[in-house]
Amino acid sequence: MRLSRRRFMTLTGGFAALPSFSHLASAQTYPSRPVRIIVGYGPGGVADILARLLGQALSERLGQPFIVENRPGASTNLATEAVVRAPADGYTLLLVNLTNALNTTLYQDLRFDFTTDISPVAGIAQAPLVMAVNPSFPAKTVPEFIAYAKANPGKVTVAIAGVGSPPHIAEELFKIMAGVQLYEVPYSAGSAPALADLMAGRLDVTFDPLLSSIEYIRSGKLRALAVTTATRAEMLPNVPAVAEFIPDYEANTWVGIGAPKNTPTEIIDRLNKEINAALADPQMKSRLADLGASTFATPAAEFRTFIAKDTDKWAKVIRTAGIKLN
Repeated sequence: MRLSRRRFMTLTGGFAALPSFSHLASAQTYPSRPVRIIVGYGPGGVADILARLLGQALSERLGQPFIVENRPGASTNLATEAVVRAPADGYTLLLVNLTNALNTTLYQDLRFDFTTDISPVAGIAQAPLVMAVNPSFPAKTVPEFIAYAKANPGKVTVAIAGVGSPPHIAEELFKIMAGVQLYEVPYSAGSAPALADLMAGRLDVTFDPLLSSIEYIRSGKLRALAVTTATRAEMLPNVPAVAEFIPDYEANTWVGIGAPKNTPTEIIDRLNKEINAALADPQMKSRLADLGASTFATPAAEFRTFIAKDTDKWAKVIRTAGIKLN
């Protein structure tokens, strides 16, 4: 039996439409089973808490468990690679953060490309670091600190809690933009030892997550000179932003959700919609504020653009500062 050209084109057109119809159908039924959120850190930290808060909200909204799976190691690279290799079906997600963007430049032998192998889904939260000194330190403001550091080049000590960590690159950006030299004191990852030395007067300054420092600041054991976000932080409204003295300085930490590349757009859009709805809940905003963070709700396309710009920004800082992993 011979088919007319019109009949043939109708049939082949229908076949061509099958993949998009399949994606649409899967998005309408998604999720039909549990979803994993892979976190590149151990249990109990801020990243883990954020993932669990979001997972609980998504479970309630979508009727399927969103299970947090901790895979610490290699500065989040183990978790990222696990998600890169997972099926692109929306059932394996990655808690993405600033460290992923930094690793793109810091590591030369990664078996994946974060910027192309992970599809950004939605932002969750942003949080500042805080530039803090011992109360006995001579400088009481950022301009005074810069003047003191320039008068004493290489003598002001600053904690480096992990080479290439967010606090480290925030400090490096400060040095570049302020034109100062600081003496870097290495610490293992984590804030506690550096903060103890800062309060004891054995260290001059830290750039530390706000949540780690805020109680010491409130109790007067540390003096906050500035926060690293573009504007003042809600938790420390009387503390200026570095940008008030160094225009365009900004060093946000951020967290979001990503998925393997080629995850259907319909599933990414569904997740983005539900995540943004969860972030709009006043109770979620309050919980994030308790963690020193603010909501970071964006469309998926805007989150992709944000990550690309942040990755490029910090690549330039890392190269200019000559930061290398041993």
